[in-house]
Amino acid sequence: MTSSELPPCAVTMQALRNAFLVVNSKWKLPIIVALSSGTRHFRGLERSVAGISTKVLAKELKELEAHQFIARTVHAGPPVVVDYHVLPYARSLDPVIEVLKAWGIQHQQRLDALPAAPIGEPVPAGA
Repeated sequence: MTSSELPPCAVTMQALRNAFLVVNSKWKLPIIVALSSGTRHFRGLERSVAGISTKVLAKELKELEAHQFIARTVHAGPPVVVDYHVLPYARSLDPVIEVLKAWGIQHQQRLDALPAAPIGEPVPAGA
């Protein structure tokens, strides 16, 4: 069955799965955002993405490079320096990042406006 023969919800679900295969990670979009302001060394990038471990950053960078969102440049010499920068394809995520940013701000404001529920208590329905 081709995608044109699938019901609209199935097409949407498949498209979402395709997208999440690439960016479904706590760290990939923050890494892309950090690199959007310019080229960074590994350690500078590690400092820019608060809370990420060295091991996870290295793994995420390899995956982003494999999907052609970023590129790395190795500068030989003591010490060896590795720079990372976004590729033009990463810019295709700019609208997605902007929408998620706006939604995240709106969502946090909504949460902040809710009455504080005791820990372990469910938030009332419709809140």
